Amino acid sequence: MQVKVVSLEKCSATDLTIALINEVVRETGVEIDFEHIIVKTREDAIARRHIGSPTVQVNGLDIDRGAREINQFGVT
Repeated sequence: MQVKVVSLEKCSATDLTIALINEVVRETGVEIDFEHIIVKTREDAIARRHIGSPTVQVNGLDIDRGAREINQFGVT
């Protein structure tokens, strides 16, 4: 399973989000391929489908089903 956290560099919620992912991995024993991506430009945000910080994706899909239809990406 591939898990990505896409965030802004100074996002205050990123560390907690990564800690929660690590806790779930420890508790379930599920193996993941984890990647933390920091977006710096609007182009990065579009390419990584960054809709808010942090954005969490599993196997390429946002964990928020409603967010999957959003096409407004950015770095603000």
